[in-house]
Amino acid sequence: MKTILNIIWLVVSGFWLFLGYVFAGLLLCITVIGIPFGVASFRIARYALWPFGYTTVERPDAGSPSFVGNVLWLVLAGWWLTLGHIFTGIALCATIIGIPLGIANFKMIPVSLLPFGRDIVRTDEAFAGW
Repeated sequence: MKTILNIIWLVVSGFWLFLGYVFAGLLLCITVIGIPFGVASFRIARYALWPFGYTTVERPDAGSPSFVGNVLWLVLAGWWLTLGHIFTGIALCATIIGIPLGIANFKMIPVSLLPFGRDIVRTDEAFAGW
């Protein structure tokens, strides 16, 4: 089922969201200071390409550098990428078939808004350490 949803996702919205994250990552990597933000954008781009079967978990070792990075990310790219997920999620929820895809868009909002201090892991590995 994950494979079918990922293929539909890729065709309907995943490819365009992937391109948005790659574009943001390339812009952020122009400066040396922006490279960590670009790397975060590329990490989320992979998640935006194939979201089903993956989830995000908070890293317990994330500290104040993650907080500072999240504040800067929010100003530089996070707000605009999050708006893309909100609008795409609402549009996908307009059809019955698109509801799971819209929910996946809403699931990606926390990591697109505040990516530092979070890891993207397979769904079956999310609670392996508990």
